[in-house]
Amino acid sequence: MQRSDTRFLTTHTGSLIRPDSLVAEPAPDAEASTRADYERALRTAVADVVAEQRGVGLDVVNDGEFGKSSWSAYVLARVSGFEIRPDQLKPLDWLGRDRERFKGFFTQNAEIPPALTGAPAEVCVGPIKYTGLDQVNRDLANLKAASAPFPGGEVFFTSVAPASTAYQGINEYYATEEEYIYAIADALRQEYLAIHEAGFLLQVDDAVLANMYDHLVEQGEETYRRWAQLRIEALNHALEGIPEDRVRYHVCFGSWHVPHVADAPLEALLPFILQVKAGAYSIEAANPRHEWEWEVWERAGVPAGKILIPGVITHHTTTVEHPRLVAQRIERFAKIAGPEGVIAGADCGFAQAAAIKRTHPEVMWAKFESLVAGAQIASQRFWGS
Repeated sequence: MQRSDTRFLTTHTGSLIRPDSLVAEPAPDAEASTRADYERALRTAVADVVAEQRGVGLDVVNDGEFGKSSWSAYVLARVSGFEIRPDQLKPLDWLGRDRERFKGFFTQNAEIPPALTGAPAEVCVGPIKYTGLDQVNRDLANLKAASAPFPGGEVFFTSVAPASTAYQGINEYYATEEEYIYAIADALRQEYLAIHEAGFLLQVDDAVLANMYDHLVEQGEETYRRWAQLRIEALNHALEGIPEDRVRYHVCFGSWHVPHVADAPLEALLPFILQVKAGAYSIEAANPRHEWEWEVWERAGVPAGKILIPGVITHHTTTVEHPRLVAQRIERFAKIAGPEGVIAGADCGFAQAAAIKRTHPEVMWAKFESLVAGAQIASQRFWGS
């Protein structure tokens, strides 16, 4: 994994706003011509978005997650063992107590109707096996072709963590929770290995590790700790054999535009984050709920050799951050982790599911321009170039 040895490198967390041609993927039984049109549109869109990222000056880029239906739910189409039950609604426990604190907000916000009613349960009814090699290999091939004209820069590819897989899940098949979680981990390992063997950095996305805190801590801190520890150990099991310096671990607090009072304190998450066998940790650090948490890193310290990828721009607002503010945020973390231990990033993605646009695409690209410009300012202050 490249480090910021002579200047601050820049990246983001994965999901980018898709073109309209990719919002709805054809059903598996769609006509061959319809499927072929979609596959051509996907290849073209991935090539275009890689070129756009390079053009704006980002150093570590990806495919925008264009080949996936969402950051997490995509995997249910790539594993066996689950059935979706529309008539069995499961509460959105991962939203925590904000559902009660801000009931009026959730009632009136049309974007998030399942918050109070629940969402269809994802029920495990059989053995969990990875069945998505054709899909992931397609996506990896598209990204490899798209990045070929831009040698030298690093490329990452995202995959979901065990804790964030089937987060509306109910286990009706495995005898114990541990067997269930490790079965998920064993399935995901096939995707992790495919990404690594393709030569890309693996980014593991794990919003639910943080999001379940507020719900579970009502039953006591130990309840959350047991829940999280099992899933971190399962993740490390899935990562076995992949060098740590080829892995990025992204933890966020969910990208819904909600009050976020229920977000877990970073102090409670750090003991788990730092256990993950990854070379870099991507965390939120630019939105008004979490920008202050650089203080937590200052107190805790950053383990030797590890890289922090703090968000220095955010998907949460339409306002485009001024490059000097971006530079200040980068410098703050550089004083904690050392300049070589910081890569400037974003809080979270701009389109966690195909139909989502956290802001207008023009604004998203302007934010990336500001990210790159801020990194240049901070680099001048640290390296004089």
